[in-house]
Amino acid sequence: MTDLKIALMDLQCEMVAERSLANPDDITWLQYDILNRLDKSEKVLPSYLSVSLGVSRTKLSKSLKNLKALGLIEQSPSLTDGRELYTSITAHGVKLLASISDRHHLLHQTAFHALTVQEQKDFATLANKFSTALRKERIGRHE
Repeated sequence: MTDLKIALMDLQCEMVAERSLANPDDITWLQYDILNRLDKSEKVLPSYLSVSLGVSRTKLSKSLKNLKALGLIEQSPSLTDGRELYTSITAHGVKLLASISDRHHLLHQTAFHALTVQEQKDFATLANKFSTALRKERIGRHE
């Protein structure tokens, strides 16, 4: 095995472990985006979330159901249309977002102390380049 392959495998394992620590409720990226959007608004309708996040109503509905089951959001009927539910983030949801943000800060601090200023710049450049390549390859496989 090459040094690069070993380094990539080790980094992936560490990042997955960090994600698990940062995300104890194991929410998806879409669920995180929903919580983030709700944290910036008082109450919103799913139709707004669907458009603003660029996801289908079906996909959004499934995510909202899971977030509600986890106690991260709450919903109440619209006064003008009882079929639509106003959605808002709960105190538990706000606390989860703060916890994830704190963990991201710790990750940054670890990199800040482990790497020189030049290594930080180089790492950021290389990580962005590699992330872009991974994204392009993944999207290319699904086109």
